[in-house]
Amino acid sequence: MNRKWWKESVAYQVYPRSFKDSNGDGIGDLAGVTSKLNYLKELGIDVIWICPMYKSPNDDNGYDISDYQEILEEYGNMEDFDRLLDEVHKRGMKLIIDLVLNHTSDEHPWFMESRSSKDNPKRDWYIWRDEPTNWESIFGGPAWAYDSQTKQYYLHLFSQKQPDLNWENPEVRKALYEMVNWWLDKGIDGFRVDAISHIKKDFSDMPDDIDRAYIPAWEKMMNVEGIQPLLAELRDETFAKYDIMTVGEANGASVNDIGEWISEEDGKFNMVFQFEDMGLWSADSKHGVDVRKLKEIRSRWQKGVEGKGWNALFIENHDKPRMVSTWGNDRQYWRESATAFACMYFFMQGTPFIYQGQEIGMTNAPFEEIEHYNDVRTHNLYFYKRATGMMHEDVMTLVKATSRDHSRTPMQWDASPYGGFSTARPWLGVNPNHDWLNVEAQKHDPYSVLSFYKQMIWLRKHMDVLVYGRYELVELGHESVFAYTREDEHEKVLVVANLAQHACWWDEPEDGTLLLANYKEIDPNQLFPYEARVYKVKLNQ
Repeated sequence: MNRKWWKESVAYQVYPRSFKDSNGDGIGDLAGVTSKLNYLKELGIDVIWICPMYKSPNDDNGYDISDYQEILEEYGNMEDFDRLLDEVHKRGMKLIIDLVLNHTSDEHPWFMESRSSKDNPKRDWYIWRDEPTNWESIFGGPAWAYDSQTKQYYLHLFSQKQPDLNWENPEVRKALYEMVNWWLDKGIDGFRVDAISHIKKDFSDMPDDIDRAYIPAWEKMMNVEGIQPLLAELRDETFAKYDIMTVGEANGASVNDIGEWISEEDGKFNMVFQFEDMGLWSADSKHGVDVRKLKEIRSRWQKGVEGKGWNALFIENHDKPRMVSTWGNDRQYWRESATAFACMYFFMQGTPFIYQGQEIGMTNAPFEEIEHYNDVRTHNLYFYKRATGMMHEDVMTLVKATSRDHSRTPMQWDASPYGGFSTARPWLGVNPNHDWLNVEAQKHDPYSVLSFYKQMIWLRKHMDVLVYGRYELVELGHESVFAYTREDEHEKVLVVANLAQHACWWDEPEDGTLLLANYKEIDPNQLFPYEARVYKVKLNQ
């Protein structure tokens, strides 16, 4: 296995709108991110991934881009970005940015030209047709939007204000590659590439009967056959020319075809985010996760990628509710479940990503009314469910469990009125538990969630086996216990996490040296609810 800087890194995802407001307008900005770089450095972060900060109408909070080479005014300007990049590099860290290539905003000049007339040179830069089909978008509702000026429909797998680019058009690809290289020449250290598995479209075998019920077009438009040549061209025209880190958001990619995506011989990215295990929780399950299936899926990816490429490890991001409130228990066992799930994923083979606020155990917000939510997907869900006759209370139960806004509430820095995020009322409500759940309250507590993350990061940086060692699942006789080893020719480490709110009997390894635990007191004969431990154990010769 080749050694690479991005394999040995710990990454941190910043959602700039919610991270830190520097100018008192209630909206996070680039200068706010810069002001918190020392915090990230002290945490032990090597790579910062910042979500879209481009010019945008903000229909989907920046993932609808109207100018790839300008900064959203609310976030600052290009000088603010250049300063951020420079300050990141001064601290020995790296900065990767979000790259949205599947679609633009409908306010992007390319689309404005495309929709101006049927014979415009950029008409074919997007996907148009005379009649719509009964395809549903990812955000709910029809995947086709009518344009009254040219009397045709355009495809949007996401929001109506996010028309899909036509990747079959070489002019589109050339324009995108020029933009990508412009950013790379600026000195950024790589990209997280959004929705990249959707760029190849498949219009075959899709029923067109508009009177039939909607079918999810986006499921058909994931990892379509023929996507690999497009991805290879993207890599060769951009990424391959630089020493950077690339992470693809690869919905629909399975471990069986992962070699084409991330193999060291012909991979198009260094690693991908896979979401197979994210489907193990639903609003109906309220709390908890099927640990047996979680072990199966995570281990399949660990072994499937072994010797071929590299994993991207995560349990939270900007598109999911908070892990401690879904998979864990944010009431009786808040600290324990936050740290147990952290320990479970963090020491696997791959580069671990931490989403902002995850390192202090931020929870879902108690928003009660639809007006409290901002997310376009949440509002679309509410509208379409109500249109089908679902009662308001039932829809709100679903919204309160699944909304992406739970991960987008302002970062909780301290106990001041707006959590230290801003001096003004924020664009999205601050979780009221910020009065006790915040960075300042945890900074000097050796048993806090924040301190546990610092210890995990320190351990990974000081034990090569936790980066490059082989992964093996270990069954301890309890479905709720996720245990595995990491082993190389020099060392062996055992990671054990009880992911349930009941205790389990077990025998502590006799030859084990305890390296990390999330409980103050250790019982050698049982694991407490949501208890996690890491041991150095005897190497089998």
